Amino acid sequence: MNSMITAERIAEIERLIRPHIRHTPTLRVDMTDFGLAPRPVDLKLEYLQHSGSFKARGAFTNLLTRSIPGAGVVAASGGNHGAAVAYAAMRLGVPATIFIPGVSSPAKAERIRSYGAALVVGGDRYADALAASDKFVKENGALAVHAYDQPETLLGQGTLGAEIEADLPNRTTLLVAVGGGGLIGGIAAWFKGRVKVVAVEPEGSPTLHLALAAGQPVDAPAGGIAADSLAPKQVGKLMFPIAQAFVNRSVLVSDDDIRAAQQALWDKIRIVAEPGGAAAFAALLSGKYVPAQDERVAVLICGANTTAVKFD
Repeated sequence: MNSMITAERIAEIERLIRPHIRHTPTLRVDMTDFGLAPRPVDLKLEYLQHSGSFKARGAFTNLLTRSIPGAGVVAASGGNHGAAVAYAAMRLGVPATIFIPGVSSPAKAERIRSYGAALVVGGDRYADALAASDKFVKENGALAVHAYDQPETLLGQGTLGAEIEADLPNRTTLLVAVGGGGLIGGIAAWFKGRVKVVAVEPEGSPTLHLALAAGQPVDAPAGGIAADSLAPKQVGKLMFPIAQAFVNRSVLVSDDDIRAAQQALWDKIRIVAEPGGAAAFAALLSGKYVPAQDERVAVLICGANTTAVKFD
């Protein structure tokens, strides 16, 4: 495991960024509400975090621990990371330029603009936006804030693991959606096997699933309805050894599973989750992950930047 990504360092970072982030709530539900057998499940409502997703944790960590040049910061993002970097930059008075792919949702693009960042659409997929941002860094000298393959990003996302353990000390299993792996990498580094961490990925973009099978990060498809948040070309190299050591398994869910989870979260408990934010719950609702009788399960609802609900 990367020697920089430790529980001790995550605890230090948590104290550093605490004034800048929200301690998001948990909600206990019973799966009978969703037409399944009785089982209490705790939902960690991280979609209520600043900028609409967990990404604010990694963004503030980067901006508070790294030297920022006059050109400010730059990020490539499917949307949530860009919004988080833009928000942190606004709060800290730092210029920000955000590159997003064409698949990013209008809700995420509008949120980035609302924080005052310069927004550039660079290509169709996340890899295109990343290449465009790399070119910008070389030309302008801005500080690149990577969405997942950066030690500070992993440490920041790991603070969510610390918060979950403080809120839900008796949970045995945690379901976490995976794109590039910064979130699950940081969380798994915090728990170090004390909790069964289960990865959930879309069938259309199984980055960690294929990497675990191959024994190393490999190129994966980048499709499906969660492509704007869970579809990088490869899982991060920094998080992969952490996943090998401390992620129990990867579960794949279909687009239909994700849509059903979004609908059920709204219908039953009035939670609005974007596709990537609902993916972990989709594994439970669809039966793609069936807990043992004695498992005490928590599910991370990690993002809500969607225009699915419109008020007239």
